[in-house]
Amino acid sequence: MSRVLLTGATGFVGRQIHRHLLARGHAVVAVVRPGSEDRLIGPADRLVRTPDGFRETAHWWADACAGINAVIHAAWYVEPGQYLDSPENIACVNGTFELAKGALEAGVAHFIGIGTCMEYRLPSTHLDIDAPLDPATLYAACKLSVYHILREWFAKQEGTFSWCRIFYLFGEGEHPARLVPYLRRRLETGEIAKLSAGTQLRDFLDVTLAGAMIANVVETGQPGAINICSGRPTTIRQLAERIADDYGRRDLLEFGTAQIHPSDPAAVVGVCNAIPKRDVPETSE
Repeated sequence: MSRVLLTGATGFVGRQIHRHLLARGHAVVAVVRPGSEDRLIGPADRLVRTPDGFRETAHWWADACAGINAVIHAAWYVEPGQYLDSPENIACVNGTFELAKGALEAGVAHFIGIGTCMEYRLPSTHLDIDAPLDPATLYAACKLSVYHILREWFAKQEGTFSWCRIFYLFGEGEHPARLVPYLRRRLETGEIAKLSAGTQLRDFLDVTLAGAMIANVVETGQPGAINICSGRPTTIRQLAERIADDYGRRDLLEFGTAQIHPSDPAAVVGVCNAIPKRDVPETSE
């Protein structure tokens, strides 16, 4: 059993990582904002409270990481509608580096960061970890900056660095403005769901599976970039129709009404290189 410090433990992805760490018998030290403890998905061995972890110093993080075997850093600024181009991304870069310095000072053996498929050059239907990197937003550029900084830094330290690039996640705890909650809300109330043509290819993965894959990295010790994805191309139209079939209401899907945003890539499909474990469910569409 390892003692794992988890940032972003109350977030969309962090909650699922927490769940699967507990299922594997690990002790979780959860970093939370004061007053957010009730959003944790399960018990924590210890709580570390901070109003803003990205403003803490390396010394503060070294104290928080005392007795920790691995860090999973799932926190980042992700305010819907703002995060892609917000200067808060720069604060996240600086704060992540302070966390990494503090973790190494405390003797943490393994640092696991969370990246994004948007670090790659898009569009592409075959994004393996050697695919060209070319972010098109400040958010993705800052994530990629952290990857480059920590990869080079950890190469000269006594510690393992892993970077989990997540693709298109859906599921429990998802923000209501995102595609799948929007579809289910409209279908449940018998209202028309206005959609684009739905031709964009995506690599969709349930967030519970993503949480399991990231939690497994603690045990596999897999270093470097890791694609957290299904590896299966699915159009947005196919996904929408699959969800509508749960309600028997494909007639409520109105394709071609909404415009595809000019910056929305035509295809984002990954090649999963995560080392599997027997207790991780097979990815499914």
